[in-house]
Amino acid sequence: MDASTAARDSRFGIVWLLSDTTLVTGMTVLVKMQGASYPAIQLVFIRALIGLMLILPMIWRHRRQLANPRDPLRNIMRISCNAVALTSNFVALTMLPLVLVNALGFTRPLVSMLMAVAMLGEQVSRWRWIGAVFAFVGVLIMLAPDTFAWNLGLVAVLLSIVFGALATIQTRMLHYENTTVMMVFYTAGLTVITFTPALFVWQPVRSEDWPALLGIGLLAQLGQFCFLRAYQIASASLLAPFGYLSIVFATASGYVFFNEVPDLRTLIGIVVIIATLQAVAFLERRKR
Repeated sequence: MDASTAARDSRFGIVWLLSDTTLVTGMTVLVKMQGASYPAIQLVFIRALIGLMLILPMIWRHRRQLANPRDPLRNIMRISCNAVALTSNFVALTMLPLVLVNALGFTRPLVSMLMAVAMLGEQVSRWRWIGAVFAFVGVLIMLAPDTFAWNLGLVAVLLSIVFGALATIQTRMLHYENTTVMMVFYTAGLTVITFTPALFVWQPVRSEDWPALLGIGLLAQLGQFCFLRAYQIASASLLAPFGYLSIVFATASGYVFFNEVPDLRTLIGIVVIIATLQAVAFLERRKR
């Protein structure tokens, strides 16, 4: 690949990632708006069902591989963890400021790291351990345990982080599976797994709410496509800093749509977490 092609791919990669950030932010706004009227699991099911309809051609193309996955049990565990993580995230979005949910979500890679050490026996550098400590400090700054009122929303976001990290570990264990098959299996499996619990709490959908609910599924699926395209054509090290712009998008959306203004403590905690993640990434690259 020549320099001009690499530069073009880098630019397009950034555009794809920013498109993903915009789409996912739009989805979270719709989830927060609709979360007051519909149970989170119902929203997750609708999101998955719409995504399933959008990828039906891919399902047909990979039908034989989907019918015979190499490790069906681990795939089911991965999807189950994702279902809990996504449902918990939707609950958190309904009850907490967008910027807080987004910022706490940045700690998921560090939780995944701790789980990888315990469950996979991975070796972790001292810089990552130090980074985990500082990121935890950032979380404590944001939450201020001595003054923060614990509620269901906070419990939900923590569950989302833990089960999201567990899903990441399961994904690592499935490294031998085809990536496209895993994505299709995820969307189809999420629809099946959330169908029954959604039925138990189902609320009739008002006709005026269908555009927003359809938007949740459409934006989520398009966002996933943009995310995958970004990392297909540009390096992770180039894209990583732009991922933090989701904080800006979440802050702006929270202010515009819900009149949410983050306090100084939240902003300081965000800076600590992002600075920590960036510093660890820089030190790891320099070590290599």
